[in-house]
Amino acid sequence: MEDTSAAQQINIIVKKYDDWRGEMLSRLRALIKQADPALVEEVKWKKPSRPEGVPVWSHDGILCFCDTLKNAVRLTFPKGAQMKDPQKLFNTRLDSKKVRAIDFHEDDTINEAALKALILEAVVLNKSKAK
Repeated sequence: MEDTSAAQQINIIVKKYDDWRGEMLSRLRALIKQADPALVEEVKWKKPSRPEGVPVWSHDGILCFCDTLKNAVRLTFPKGAQMKDPQKLFNTRLDSKKVRAIDFHEDDTINEAALKALILEAVVLNKSKAK
């Protein structure tokens, strides 16, 4: 998989999960890209237990990354603890001093506007730290 583009690698990861998790990952990816068309897609953290790696979206640093778990698709924001979350999307890793995450389950609906707002807030946070 090393010689394929990040976008192609993420397509392969989406296809690997041929149940609701692949569909959820695909929907989240589309929303993330809509929120910030200037972001960069990457695949990081390849290891024996996860040879395909983890989809990562960056803009002046990592905005968020997506883990596919047994019962959830987890979208993690490395700087989530610094972010406002007026719609209360963050529902896991709430005790962390740095990260926050959102676990999406099989029949969850995505608050698209609130998720896009979080992505944009992460971009602003990264840009403020990049200077």
